[in-house]
Amino acid sequence: QLQLVESGGGLVQPGGSLRLSCAASGFTFDNYCLGWFRQAPGKEREGVSSISRTGSNTKYADSVKGRFTISKDSAKNTVYLEMNSLKAEDAAVYYCAAAWRPGRPCGLDRGYDLWGQGTQVTVSS
Repeated sequence: QLQLVESGGGLVQPGGSLRLSCAASGFTFDNYCLGWFRQAPGKEREGVSSISRTGSNTKYADSVKGRFTISKDSAKNTVYLEMNSLKAEDAAVYYCAAAWRPGRPCGLDRGYDLWGQGTQVTVSS
């Protein structure tokens, strides 16, 4: 069974940090693009960050560049999103996603094949 399970969300004060984790199972982890997306109430789901199959290429939305870092641990089949200097506008449900795109770039579009259930991030004092 192909599955992505996120964890690590919660309540954090502005300026604080959180690390999200996404555990993958049921597929060959290193054959897939991996991404983090988020959706705030009343807004469309947006791409936050992606990482390539080898982990050598990463992409970030302009709004999180310099504050968020994506990484992966192939031995644990887990992808992470380290979030620092959090702002109120970062509050959203964060989703992990995987895409089968052999030979193609891993972008921030929403055309990913497999999605997790999401984890809530709340930024508030």
